[in-house]
Parts: sequence; structure tokens; C-alpha cells
Amino acid sequence: MRADGGAASATRLARARAALLAWYRASRRDLPWRRTRDPYAIWISEAMLQQTRVETVVGYYARFLERFPTLGALAAADVEDVYERWAGLGYYSRARNLHAAARVVRERFGGALPDEVERLRELPGIGRYTAGAIASIAFDRPAAILDGNVERVLARYLGLRDDVKAKTTAARLWETAAALAQGPAPGDLNQSLMELGALVCTPRAPRCDACPLARDCDARERGDAEALPVRAAKAAPRAVRFVAALVVRGGRALLVRRPPGGLLGGLWELPGDEIARGEKAEDALRRGVRARTGLELDGVAPAGAVTHELTHRRLRLQLFRAEAAPGRVRLDGFESHRWLAPARIGELAQGALTRKALRRLATDEGR
Repeated sequence: MRADGGAASATRLARARAALLAWYRASRRDLPWRRTRDPYAIWISEAMLQQTRVETVVGYYARFLERFPTLGALAAADVEDVYERWAGLGYYSRARNLHAAARVVRERFGGALPDEVERLRELPGIGRYTAGAIASIAFDRPAAILDGNVERVLARYLGLRDDVKAKTTAARLWETAAALAQGPAPGDLNQSLMELGALVCTPRAPRCDACPLARDCDARERGDAEALPVRAAKAAPRAVRFVAALVVRGGRALLVRRPPGGLLGGLWELPGDEIARGEKAEDALRRGVRARTGLELDGVAPAGAVTHELTHRRLRLQLFRAEAAPGRVRLDGFESHRWLAPARIGELAQGALTRKALRRLATDEGR
């Protein structure tokens, strides 16, 4: 084990910093957000890259900036328009937060994205990592970042063999990331760590022979890189059952929109509800639609099921087709509703589970 016991000496960090910058400038991918110093464009890229592959983001990034080329254009837009340009990227809370943050910047900061980590973190959707990324890349601030890629690189480099989410271990990772960011080109330094984790120091089969940190990497020396970082086992997701239906009246289908806050806030979905213990799916559907939309259902017919796993829950959604009996929609727990031709349903912003349900319904209809 190294004498520093998981910490890193100033000499070792200086050597790592120089090696990372040299490697990055020679090996970095040519990505569109690396061709600009516009803080707004860099912010958009960082928001999109959260939990989404680079290859997917490239096209969305260009289309989003074409529609909203400035922070002012984003702030002035309707949130539904923002959702439309985000459709397919998932995690729609990111789009909602971008829109809300743009309006805060317009009202509180004169339309210019702030350049300090503390001010950036006051904005909706911007946490410690994103604030550090924007501040360092767009404004050359010596701000630390720590995402999954950086966490893995530093845990292996330092030889941290405790749970990386534990308070003391996480603090050591942030401390090292902050020390590395001190000096010229902090944005390049931070991007080098992200790039290294994405291309070389990968979760499986890391290419240690191509790594600029190999000389001082504790995990490479001990031969256990694939075992790091250590993360505590996650609790098994809780199984829950829901029901939803394609409710039709006069050839148009009913879609309901969730309130802006909370899980899947602002997204559109099919009406339905959770199935109570011991309750039959069709009974849950009739009860839920009556309680949440005020409508009674006729001609209810089963249409299959889909499953979807979230961090803490495994969802099974039982699907039906139904006709809406005469009556006015009276919403409870939803923000708004629309009656749409089935072919137009895909135009609305939806979560992954709703998209799965619509594909299943389309398959069922084709039988």
C-alpha cells in the first residue's frame, strides 16, 4: 500500500495534473460543446450529459441550440416547447429545471449566467458537480467536479477501498478533485478526468497501459482496478403495480399532465392509478379514472402490460382500452388534460414508461 494511505502528495498531484492535461490535449474527442466558450451552450451540454450517452446528446444539443440559441430565448419560451425539443432524452426534470433556471437568470442576474459556483448552485437543477463544470469550463474558475467517471478514476488512482458514497471517502475524492483543479486550464483538467473515465479508465477492462496516471495509480500497482470503486449494495427495488388505459371518446384519446413538481413533473401520461393490495386491475382502473378525471368508463378491454425499473421501484403497468362515458373531465392530482387523435399523442412530452405503454398498445391494436 502507498505510504500516503489514500491521500496524494503535492508532488504526486502536480505530476498527475501535467500528465492529464498533456493526454487530454492530444487525445480528446472533438465534441461540439468543446468548440465554444459560450457559458450558456456549455450549461446546456452539461445538463444533457447527465445520465445520457455522449453519442445521444450530440444531435439533441445541436437541435436544442438551434431552437433556443440564447439564454434569453430559452427563458422566453413556453415550457411545452422546451419539452418538445427535449423529447427522447428522458429525465424531463432536466428540461424543466433548465427552463426555470433560465428565467431566474433573466430576472436575478440580468440574463448572464453567473460565473461563481455558489451563485450557480442557487439555480434550479444545478448541483455541486454541474456548478463546478460550468465554472471551470466556461469561466476558468478552479472549481472541482465529481461525477461517476471522475469518481472511478480518482478512487483507483488513490486506492480508495471503502464505499465511495461514505462521507469520509466522498470528502477525500472532492478534496483531491479540488486540488487537481488548482492551476491553469481548470476546465481542461476537469474534462480530462471525465474523458479518461469514459475512454480509458472504464468500469470493465480498463486500459491501464494507455492511462496517463498509470505511473502513480494505486489500483494498477495492486492489480485490482476492476474492483474499484467500492459501492454499497443497493436495496432491491420495491415492486409496485399500476393500471392505465387508452381512454377514447369520439376518436380522440385522453392524456393527462402531471403537476410541475415531483416525479415526472410536467409530463403527459395515460389516466390510471396504483393498484391497491387485493384489488383487481379493472376495478383499480375504474376507481382511479373516476377519482382523478371524473369520468366513468365503458367497454373496458385488457391490452397487455409493460414493466419499468426506477432506482427504488420496479413498476408493472397493466394496460386497458376503454370508452369514456358522457361527462365533463374534472381533474384531481393532474394539472391539465387534452383529447388528441391517437396519431398525435407522441407529440407530447412523456416519460419512458408512458412511451413503453403506447408502443404496447400499438402492438396490441395491430393483432
